[in-house]
Amino acid sequence: MSDIRIATAEDRILLDKEAKYCSYGDTVHYIEPPRIFSRCEGSYVWDTEDQAYLDLQMWYSAVNFGYANPRLNNALKQQIDTLPQIASQYLHKGKIELSEMIAVDAKNKFGLDGRVHFNVGGSQSIEDSLKVVRNASNGKSLMFAFEGGYHGRTLGASSITSSFRYRRRYGHFGERANFIPFPYHFRGPKGMTKEEYGSHCVQQFARLFETEYNGVWDPKTNQCEYAAFYVEPIQGTGGYVIPPMNFYRELKHVLDQHGILMVSDEIQMGFYRTGKLWSIEHFDVQPDVIVFGKALTNGLNPLGGIWAREELINPKVFPPGSTHSTFASNPLGTAVGLEMFKMTSEVDYGAMVMAKGKYFLEGLQDLQKRFPIIGDVDGLGLALRCEICGPDGFTPDKATLDYMVEEGMKGDMVVDGQKLGLILDVGGYYKNVITLAPSLEISYPEIDLGLKLLEQLLVRATTR
Repeated sequence: MSDIRIATAEDRILLDKEAKYCSYGDTVHYIEPPRIFSRCEGSYVWDTEDQAYLDLQMWYSAVNFGYANPRLNNALKQQIDTLPQIASQYLHKGKIELSEMIAVDAKNKFGLDGRVHFNVGGSQSIEDSLKVVRNASNGKSLMFAFEGGYHGRTLGASSITSSFRYRRRYGHFGERANFIPFPYHFRGPKGMTKEEYGSHCVQQFARLFETEYNGVWDPKTNQCEYAAFYVEPIQGTGGYVIPPMNFYRELKHVLDQHGILMVSDEIQMGFYRTGKLWSIEHFDVQPDVIVFGKALTNGLNPLGGIWAREELINPKVFPPGSTHSTFASNPLGTAVGLEMFKMTSEVDYGAMVMAKGKYFLEGLQDLQKRFPIIGDVDGLGLALRCEICGPDGFTPDKATLDYMVEEGMKGDMVVDGQKLGLILDVGGYYKNVITLAPSLEISYPEIDLGLKLLEQLLVRATTR
């Protein structure tokens, strides 16, 4: 147990009730005791004692546009007063217009006709994408995915997530994945540039298709046993690892040669987290399927979905009833999603996010120069990473990062006379990476504040 305070007597009562009545299977207690929060706004959340915490992870990148964003909240409120509910077998304007917006954008960017299919969240949308992929490949249930990749914890999604921990007690349900090394340059072979290492990883993957005895390819029929490669263009739970810019272009060439679909999982990195609507846009490739969720509704509604090429999802090959969820394409979610697209079209979100990300990354690089325990920093837009290591700057140090996270949650740091806490997220293969996903609306003074709070945590960690 840490010495994080339980704020009030009411909190103690609530935590006792949680311990007795709540399943722990649907949550994660990163700190003990868990914090209880009462309100939120912008980049901040407040606990039951009205202690403010600057949040640099924003609900795992679900709240890209800031807590209680007035414009998006108002879109939800207005929809409640008009058409708050309608069964998914009926149509409503929001579903059609949001689908059009996503599909037209994909046509303009990738030159591909496609359609949009909704569900209630990221994992469920991954499940739908697996149906699309299996249907298009005559039922193939084997997939490629990356080491360090995370796609969700439903049965199908956990089968293509690289952590055995999520499958151990449940086994496999249809899908199986062959996990391929991701170009994690900081922990890759020495003596290669980032781009050289990216090419090396692609070449190692391409070896699987040299002969039939590599186990995936039948040269006599020109068929692969695997249907698709599931990629997070920027790894999320794996630690916000940024691959070299040549990597996906070279990988897609191999996939196209062998009839393997590329599914881009944008659930965590979509909706301008990296400075573009989809993070795959940075890499000059055409995905076959895009899966999205989280920030589509700024966390106000569990709406997710997929975009897929016309050949994969048109009604002749994927007819009505191929999947179903009672709350798919619900009008509250589509209303917020439409407003999000309108809002981001009115300013150059890409340029804004890239400028803020560059500023934040420069601040992290300054901290890296002053604190040897920071082994690596990197970022793309406002998806940023800070890898905490031992004194050698390389050996993963999970314990120190755990200490920093708990210290941040004490709410006792002081900057310019203001007492604050700091909310950080932990990721990475060794759980030693601070994965930073601040609000895209974060101000430059708030970035400076976040860096000052990080500095205080680093000082505590190195002098304890």
